[in-house]
Formats: sequence, structure tokens, C-alpha cells
Amino acid sequence: MSEFRVACIQTCTGTTPEDNLIGLTSLISEAAREGAEFILTPETCNFMPQNKQARCATMLPESEDKVVKSLAALAAELKITLLAGSVILAGDGDKAVNRSICFNSLGEVVARYDKIHLFDVSLDNGERHSESAHYEAGQQAIIADLTFGKLGMTVCYDVRFPALYHVLASHGADFISVPAAFTKMTGEAHWHVLLRARAIETGCFIFAPAQVGIHENGRKTYGHSVIVSPWGRILADAGLETQTIYADINTEQVQMARRQIPALEHGRHFEPPA
Repeated sequence: MSEFRVACIQTCTGTTPEDNLIGLTSLISEAAREGAEFILTPETCNFMPQNKQARCATMLPESEDKVVKSLAALAAELKITLLAGSVILAGDGDKAVNRSICFNSLGEVVARYDKIHLFDVSLDNGERHSESAHYEAGQQAIIADLTFGKLGMTVCYDVRFPALYHVLASHGADFISVPAAFTKMTGEAHWHVLLRARAIETGCFIFAPAQVGIHENGRKTYGHSVIVSPWGRILADAGLETQTIYADINTEQVQMARRQIPALEHGRHFEPPA
């Protein structure tokens, strides 16, 4: 059993990494003062680009990205475990990667996860997204070994693919991170339902820090960062404000939920329809 305090930071990220870093540093430092030992930021926390040209001109490889370097140093300074929910970085080819990075209290990278499922859609309101045109998809599920337990790492659109979450839970995850920048329309319809379902199906805590508001690039994000128990109960919800939410976590609740609903043990192989 492990007990710790978690914090999920909700931000409205802009287009300039330097400005975003100032805001992140302040919020992370405040969360540490409030006793949080594990702090998570949303998806695309280093910057949200105006367009392809701006993204290409701004993104850097991980080894050169100032936000990544600064967050690593901040984790060491504050002696916290810190998840950069995701950062936009230059990939090996022409495309970017949407990468979640977890730092330990020494500022060392303990795990990296590149978003597997990419969001390509044209919405009824005229909004369009084509992540696969700009980003390289990740290829591997990742679990980070933390002092509190095992963290399964996902990003945003991954939440719609329960098979990934089942794999993470089956391989020992106690909690799963879902940093996101959900659109306002889809968030209102699906966000809470999906996160509670993933928690209930896996018997894991869900930590979901999110973007909120109207961003400089015109995107509208839903907010409602949440922390969900393994039983599917929402422990904290940030609503539509730029703020940080907290919860005190006891990992015994993971085993308790799985004893009461041992669904992970009851899956059976079956043939698809003819």
C-alpha cells in the first residue's frame, strides 16, 4: 500500500513556450507547497501552435527543448515526481511527436510515451483536426515505475481505445495518466463518461489534467481536469477555471476495487462473428 497526494494542473496554453513555462513553473511550485508529491500537467503544455509553419519553427528535439529541461530541473528542485502531460517535440522525420515525459524527484526521465492514437476528424461545427498529418504515432504502451506504484501513460484521444487501458492494467498499472486538450463539443458529450469507464474497467485511479478555455490559436478546450477513483468516483473536478485540483491517494483502493469486480481476471478468448 502507498499513500501520496496528487495534483492535476489545468491551464490555457498559449503559443510561446517561454511564457507557458513561466505559468507552469508557478503552478507546479504552488502545488508542491500544497503537499503534492506527484504533479501532472496537460497535453501540449509547452506550446499550442498557430499552424504548421509556427509548429515547425518552434518545436525542438527533446534534448534541446527548454521546457523539458526546465521541468526536469524543477522536479529535482522541488523533490517531486512530475509528469509533463505532453510536449510537442521534433521527431526523427518531418513530423512532430506528442510525447508524455515522467521525471522522478532527481529530475531524471523515468519514462517517455508517444501518443499512439491520433485524432483525425471534421466536426459538424466546421472544426477540423488532422493529427496524423503532422505527428508520428507512438508504437508501444508504457508503464512508469514510480515510488508510489506503477503509472500507465496515455494521452487524450487514447481514452477512446479501452484495449490500451486493459493492457496497462493487466501489466500492473495502479493509476493511468490521461493528459488532454479535449475539444469543447466532444468534452461536453464524452469526457467524464470515458474517464469513469476507463477507471471502472481497469480498477485504476485516473489522473486527467486538461487544457481549458479559448487558446491563442483559436482552439476551444473543455477543461474539467479530473481525478477518478478505481470505483469510478470523481474525487476532484477543475471545472472551467484555470486551477489545480488535488486528491489524497491510497493504492489499497486499487486492490479493493479489483477484488470486488475482478473483471481483469475474467476476460475470455472468443471468436469474432462469422
